[in-house]
Amino acid sequence: MKNVVIYTSDTCSFCVVAKEYFKENNISYEEKNVKEPANRKELMAMGIMSVPVIKIDGETVIGFNQSEVEALLNK
Repeated sequence: MKNVVIYTSDTCSFCVVAKEYFKENNISYEEKNVKEPANRKELMAMGIMSVPVIKIDGETVIGFNQSEVEALLNK
C-alpha cells in the first residue's frame, strides 16, 4: 500500500476534490491541514506555498493533477 499524505487548507476547493478522489477509490491518506503551524512549516521547508500538495511514497504533486496522482499510485 502506498503512503499518501495530502497537505490541505479549509478554504481550498481542490483539496476537497483530491480528498473525495482518494475516498472514492478507497485510498487511505494522512491529511495535514496547514492551519496547524507544524504542517505549514513542513510545507514551507519544501519551498511550497500552495495547497493541495500530495506526497505519494515521497514523490510530490503540487495541486490536484489526477493523471499524475494515478501514475504515482500505479508505479
